[in-house]
Amino acid sequence: MSDIAFEAPWALVGLLLMVLSLLKTGAAPSAYSWLAIVPADWLSGLLALLLRVIGMSTIAALSLGLSGVYLKEQKVERIGRGAHIVLLLDRSRSMDDTFAGRAPDGSNESKSATARRLLTEFVEKRKHDRIGVTAFSTSPLFVMPLTENKQAVQAAIAATSAPALAYTNISKGLSLAASFFEQQPLTGSRILLLISDGAAAIDPDSEQALRQLIKQQQISLYWVFLRTENSPGIFDVPEDSRNDNSDAMPERYLHLFFKSLNVPYQAYEAENPDAVQKAIADINTLENRPLHYFERIPKQDLSGLCYRWAFILLLLLLALKSCEVRR
Repeated sequence: MSDIAFEAPWALVGLLLMVLSLLKTGAAPSAYSWLAIVPADWLSGLLALLLRVIGMSTIAALSLGLSGVYLKEQKVERIGRGAHIVLLLDRSRSMDDTFAGRAPDGSNESKSATARRLLTEFVEKRKHDRIGVTAFSTSPLFVMPLTENKQAVQAAIAATSAPALAYTNISKGLSLAASFFEQQPLTGSRILLLISDGAAAIDPDSEQALRQLIKQQQISLYWVFLRTENSPGIFDVPEDSRNDNSDAMPERYLHLFFKSLNVPYQAYEAENPDAVQKAIADINTLENRPLHYFERIPKQDLSGLCYRWAFILLLLLLALKSCEVRR
C-alpha cells in the first residue's frame, strides 16, 4: 500500500456511502400474510448478498476514481547484458559537411547526419544498456542523462541536429561526459563513445583533471574519428618533426593522450559512412557483458481503471434490476 497515493484524498470520504448498500439492496419488497409459510430460499439470500457486494464495489470504484488514485514511481531491479554508455557527439560546424569536406547536396549525408542515423540503429540494438547523450562545440551541451528509456535516447540523438557552432572544445566535452558516471552504481562496463571529426589542444590542467576523472570512474574509451578527405589522420606521423605538436596535429595528440591514460581504449578512423557503420558494429560486439541495473517505472494513473470497473458494475446492477419480478 505504500506505493499507492491519491491526487484528491478528500474524495475517499465517499467510501462511507458503502454503508448504504448494507442497509438496503434496492430490491422491491414483497408482502406475505404469514412469513412462516414462506419456504427457505438460499438462492434469494445469495442474490441479496451479491447485490450488496456489487453496490459497495461500485461506490468504492467511483470514490477511488474521483480521488485520482495512482501508483508511485518505482524502481525495478533488472539483470541483462550490456553497458553504461555515454555518447559524446561533436557539434562543430565541420560536422555538417560531408566526408569530402563539402556542404551536403542531397546525394551525400553530412558527417553529423551519418552519426545520428547509425547511433540510432546502435541504440535500438542495445536492449539493456543505460545510455546518456552529450555534445560539445564551443561549450559542452548536456542532452540526456543515463537512462534505460531507448525512445528518450533516440529523441536526444535526433535533437543534436540543431545548427552547429565553429569551435571544438573537446576537453570540456570529455569532462561533462565522464561526469555522467559519478554517483552511478559500478555494475557492468562504463563506456565513453566519442564521435568527432576533429580535436583541439588540451591544456595541462585539463589533461590532469581528465586523467584523474576517467581513471577514477573506470571508463573505457572509444573514439570514432570521422576523417575528412585529405585531412590528417589520428595515426599519421608528420614528415617534418616541427609539425609534430598538439597545435598542428590536435587529433594525433588527443589519440596519444587517450593511449597514455592506461584505460581500455580503441580508436577507429572512418572516411565514409560504411566505415562508421563497421566501427559502431564492432563496438556493439565488444561491449556486451553482464549488467545489473534498476529500471525506473514512471507513475501510473489508476483512476481510469476504477471508472471502467464502476461502469461495468453499474451495467451489472441495471441488468439485475431488469430481471426483478414485480407483483
